[in-house]
Amino acid sequence: MAVPYNRRTHYCGELRASHIGQEVVLAGWAAARRDHGGVVFVDLRDHTGFSQLRFNSDLNRTAYEAAQRFHHEDVIAITGTVAGRGDQVNPRIPTGEIEVIVKQLDVLSPADPLPFQLVEADQAAEEVRLQYRFLDFRRPEIQRVFRLRHQVAHAIRNYFHEHGFVEIETPFLTKSTPEGARDYLVPSRVQPGSFYALPQSPQLFKQLCMIGGFDRYAQIVRCFRDEDLRADRQPEFTQLDMEMAFVQRDDVMNMVEGCVRRVFKDTIGVDLPNPLPRMTEHEAMERFGIDRPDTRYDMELQDITDLARQVDFAPFKDALAAGGIVKCVVAKKADKITRKFIDTLTEDLRGIGAAGLPVTKVATEAGQVSFATGIAKYVTPIRDALCARVGAEPGDIIFFMPGRFADVCKYLYTVRTRLATALDVIPPNRWNMLWIVDFPLVTFDDQEQRWVSTHHPFTAPLDEDVPLLDTDPGRVRDQAYDLVLNGSEIAGGSIRIHRRDVQQKIFSLLGISPEEAHAKFEFLLEALRLGAPPHGGIAFGLDRWVMLMSGAESLRDVIAFPKTQRATCPLTGAPTPVAAAQLNELGLLLKPSAQPPPQA
Repeated sequence: MAVPYNRRTHYCGELRASHIGQEVVLAGWAAARRDHGGVVFVDLRDHTGFSQLRFNSDLNRTAYEAAQRFHHEDVIAITGTVAGRGDQVNPRIPTGEIEVIVKQLDVLSPADPLPFQLVEADQAAEEVRLQYRFLDFRRPEIQRVFRLRHQVAHAIRNYFHEHGFVEIETPFLTKSTPEGARDYLVPSRVQPGSFYALPQSPQLFKQLCMIGGFDRYAQIVRCFRDEDLRADRQPEFTQLDMEMAFVQRDDVMNMVEGCVRRVFKDTIGVDLPNPLPRMTEHEAMERFGIDRPDTRYDMELQDITDLARQVDFAPFKDALAAGGIVKCVVAKKADKITRKFIDTLTEDLRGIGAAGLPVTKVATEAGQVSFATGIAKYVTPIRDALCARVGAEPGDIIFFMPGRFADVCKYLYTVRTRLATALDVIPPNRWNMLWIVDFPLVTFDDQEQRWVSTHHPFTAPLDEDVPLLDTDPGRVRDQAYDLVLNGSEIAGGSIRIHRRDVQQKIFSLLGISPEEAHAKFEFLLEALRLGAPPHGGIAFGLDRWVMLMSGAESLRDVIAFPKTQRATCPLTGAPTPVAAAQLNELGLLLKPSAQPPPQA
């Protein structure tokens, strides 16, 4: 008689001592087997955890002999009785007080030898694990990540529903309006020679929803960008997008804060501050060298330009003569920092454009504070003032950087982050979230010799800075706001431009001609002409948010079927060539350099 697996009574991870004596039906995967001669123990696993099964040769000889032949990951169902383990309790697992004495067994699906053992999956190549992603899913740690992701999405939807937001699906086949990355293009069969683009974001559509009178919109949506991949980039990714009408910046930020506090509390039991701290972009750059600072630890950048003017050191003098600055970072109690570490860091900085990395150690000599090694002889004349300014003490190392403000920030940010890892100063299980505000509306691109948007061309300038658009665009601040978690940007938003004349002025400032604006954005400009309310919103990178909350090292760990760094899917083999007949139907002809290799 078959085990009624479709009527299982419990999940494997649910059984406890309170179930002793009950008859149960379980189903799952045979994760491990131990043969003790006359008794076979099998760990049965499903998505909730493990239960130990006991097969006695004198109770059911057929089931016992079948258990002796189990392979890893055979799918089985059993009927049995829950029993206590006596003095063999396993305190490491929730079901460690019980085992199930098997009366009846069904092997529902035998498994061939696995391409990698699940308990040793961390030693398997990532490409192999992604090729067999469905096996990777069976690992408890992977299950935990995706169940956390579900809980995050569930909490988000509940929160916005409670606050009157409407979820509206925006299109995947839309118009190509590049927003800083390449579009994925989709050829149209019925309009030969024309293409759709997969959306990089639903930015314009959510603005149109506000112009259409929906007032509050929120959507968890798939987006696409054809760009080079890194650990925190994927060609297809998930965003939480929201938009609100008749709001100012604080209204959106306060609504978002409520959402993130709900998510952290409901999913991992963490209470975030109320309100979240705020920092201007300028302050973030001054103190941390980047507009997404990790505030969990110190080692802030410190300006010593005035002291550097007193030093006869050529790199300092050259930088100051060119209108630059000198800043430094102090590594406290830096005994772990070796000469090899400094040399490697210096070479890495040269690789991103730095001329070098001047350093000196703070030591003692004859009971007095002194400088040793590096540029000690050059900075000794300002020793006392410098140490007092930056809080340097014996055992510390001071890392200097002269140059243009932007370059100094970039290089010392790298120094700070590398030192934090080397000195192990980043506290575990700490969640520092803050807003960054008052970004420059535009920045000047030296290569293209034109102004470019810091965020996107639909971001509204601060009202008080609007007069500067015609006279000094570089000083105009925008009404944007980025949300940063432990040094990673997880969301970015802004108050949008809701007047056609202002939007046209911004297009003109960015070098977008009226003809180009008409071709790409006429539908938006037309909507702005027909009565647009003040509105603003934000977009979260949901994958990155879950990656940080789960402690995963890569976005690939939190996306069910991710792409590799070559934008390929190891599971399906995509992308793949298509038949010539399909290309002909679409009116496409491949260049010789793009022809797929002949099939063997």
